[in-house]
Amino acid sequence: MAARVGPGTLELDEIRRFPNRPVRVNGTLYWDVLGLYGNVLDGLRSAPSGLASVGVDSWAVDYGLLDGNGALLGNPVHYRDSRTDGVMERIRADVGDDLLYQASGLQFLPFNTIYQLAADDLSRARTLLLIPDLIAYWLTGEIGAERTNASTTGLLDVHTGTWSGDLVSRLGLPASILPPLRDPGTPIGALRPDVAAETGHPGLEVVAVGSHDTASAVAAVPAATDRFAYISCGTWSLVGVELDAPVLTEASRKANFTNEGGVDGTVRYLRNVMGLWLLQECLRAWGDPDLPALLAEAARVPGLRSLIDAGDPGFLPPGDMPARVAAHCRRRGLPAPEGRAETVRCVLDSLALAHRAAIRQAAALSGRDVDVVHLVGGGSRNELLCQLTADASGLPVVAGPVEATALGNVLAQARARGAAGGLAESRALVAATQPLRRFVPSGDAARWDAAAALLAVPAP
Repeated sequence: MAARVGPGTLELDEIRRFPNRPVRVNGTLYWDVLGLYGNVLDGLRSAPSGLASVGVDSWAVDYGLLDGNGALLGNPVHYRDSRTDGVMERIRADVGDDLLYQASGLQFLPFNTIYQLAADDLSRARTLLLIPDLIAYWLTGEIGAERTNASTTGLLDVHTGTWSGDLVSRLGLPASILPPLRDPGTPIGALRPDVAAETGHPGLEVVAVGSHDTASAVAAVPAATDRFAYISCGTWSLVGVELDAPVLTEASRKANFTNEGGVDGTVRYLRNVMGLWLLQECLRAWGDPDLPALLAEAARVPGLRSLIDAGDPGFLPPGDMPARVAAHCRRRGLPAPEGRAETVRCVLDSLALAHRAAIRQAAALSGRDVDVVHLVGGGSRNELLCQLTADASGLPVVAGPVEATALGNVLAQARARGAAGGLAESRALVAATQPLRRFVPSGDAARWDAAAALLAVPAP
């Protein structure tokens, strides 16, 4: 994306879009990180001249390992790979849930970096770089870890914002592989001469942004007050509230809420919900049919008939999602969806219920009042999901911007150059310049209450 930012101006132009396909080799699921980097270079070559800076964000938790010469030791392993099966449970038993949560404030998820490292061979590793930091390293030659993404590793001290020496020691990890930390808005360095020559941007500066995509997305939430919940909705739904301090209570730990770093030292207090991965895998199993037509058909299907627990770990790996959805319904004694439209309606009804549960718990556990839900990211284009989320939560849903992550990224760069204000000013600029849609709750609230109560009963 190329952007123009200034007083009353916030414009995005798509320069290059490319697929991000994991690759399975000998039973292990990898990211094609060199392919991704090649596309980044192609994107820079296609970008207009005169760029002020560039920022990199990506998904969280995954990483590359460098040897003593700065060379990548192997393709980064995908967080959906099975290598961490059972690792989280072992570490929780050895270290203790309370210590882990009090130190990092992080939700217990089996793919968190802390568990991946415990399953990895670190004998030749000299440096660990999370994905956006790896791309920035290849662009500039500079090593570091941006804090919002580092906060998703399980190794960052939630109190100090520094690496937790206690956790690193208890886990027997080599502390020397953890790079120095940097904040959003910090200049990283200029493009390496060879990269500059290859892309045609001599002297272009790379700036640290909220490199966890959700951190950038939340920074671009067009909220007017602090009484909002957000849903950064894509492959995952990240559902929560923005706070000034972490919530580390026993109730928060048991509810499996996470305290991740946000821009300007804020805390993204949230829960990971399975998200549109459920729908994406259904579409893949069906050969990628026309989605708008399928959503229109699903909107005509009676709602809340077939339901799944969207957080069930059985939905995490790739595979035949329609079959897993049907089997899950049958296990719960509910009618399995028949056909594609019913399956889509089941998935979206269930996601709306998961959004409702996370919003209400985040508000209750944090003490933050919520008047409106901001749903940003690719999921904001799904009008049926937006309306169902409003109906389920009983709160108005403001949908958009679609490219919230890119907007948060460029606003952090603009702020570093004095071309944009703080969070409040940046959010006002987003609200004034980006297309937004408002969905008002409708339908029978009692039916949603009954459905939520039904899903709250554990499956047999």
